[in-house]
Amino acid sequence: ELNYPAMVQALVVRLVERIPEIQLLVERLNSDLKFKVDCGFLISDPVPSEASFSRMITKIKDTNVLEEINSQIVLDAINEEFITAPNIAIDSGHFEARDQAPSKKEEKPKSEPKKRGRKSKAEREQWLKEKEAEEASLSIFEKKIEDQLDASYDELHDQMPLHPTWGVKKNSEGKNVYWYGYKGHLAVDTKTQFILHSLVSSGSLNDGKAAIPLLKGIESNFPKLGMVFALMDAGYDYDAIYEQVHRMKGYSIIAYNKKNESEPIGFDENFAPTCVREHSYRYDSFDKKYQTLKYTRPKECIDCPLAEDSLCQKVFKIKIESDLRRYSAPARGSIAWKERFKERSSVERVIGYLKEFFQLNNVRYR
Repeated sequence: ELNYPAMVQALVVRLVERIPEIQLLVERLNSDLKFKVDCGFLISDPVPSEASFSRMITKIKDTNVLEEINSQIVLDAINEEFITAPNIAIDSGHFEARDQAPSKKEEKPKSEPKKRGRKSKAEREQWLKEKEAEEASLSIFEKKIEDQLDASYDELHDQMPLHPTWGVKKNSEGKNVYWYGYKGHLAVDTKTQFILHSLVSSGSLNDGKAAIPLLKGIESNFPKLGMVFALMDAGYDYDAIYEQVHRMKGYSIIAYNKKNESEPIGFDENFAPTCVREHSYRYDSFDKKYQTLKYTRPKECIDCPLAEDSLCQKVFKIKIESDLRRYSAPARGSIAWKERFKERSSVERVIGYLKEFFQLNNVRYR
């Protein structure tokens, strides 16, 4: 008895028109005949009830139809060469759940005091077995990020934690912001701002643990899409993510997150070689065939008395595969690298659009 295509269209219109609740949508359909016709209903069609819309949303949720439609739209854009050789920006945005939030201070069970001294051989073997069994029982997202490299996309997608949890992140002032709910992880083409892939997770999931599933999802859905650069902030600075981008024949533009590391001897803060007097060599070019960065003498060497000495090398060549985290193409810290990194703001704009214009801040269905 109900006009299902018009109901789906009305759900889309609700988001575009920023109607916050289904109840208000039903009232608008009943009171505004022109709006009802614009949504695709016939004048003679009965207006569906809130319960009917709720059942419709549940049926849509139980299928992958929205993901399939999004993939088809992106595939059409690729086939029409609207998206070509994209630079992909990855980031996450948080949104709150409407569930009752538990207390942030959970009482931890008191652990038994540890026995002092070295374990006996039998005790150590028993402890190792228990630890191995405990690690084997963990889900892929409770293990290290490196374990995701050899996992399939379907496995990562199915094991993604989806229950609401407490999350925390630093705001622009460096202060912690807490929320109870979820995170939306997006991979966006920086030029067209098309969402190439997206995932939803619990609010407590580390941002870095969603990067490899996003990249594998793009590789699975669009195998002919040749990624050029993957752009991310310092929260994604993990060796495994660089390795995944390299396997997809792309280059990583990821902000460096110093993790209690000592200063590299013979290199500056961007890992460019330095001369005897600690002047940084200048990034010159990248050889794509040999995957090699070329650095030339600093300008200070012109008047340096050591310029002709054997200690001062004229050219440095470094393979990016020697350390994917420190070396990328273009070289970290160069003008070209900084210009590429600026494109990362596109994913932040998309997250802003979703929150402000498409009601991501007003989620009423899990």
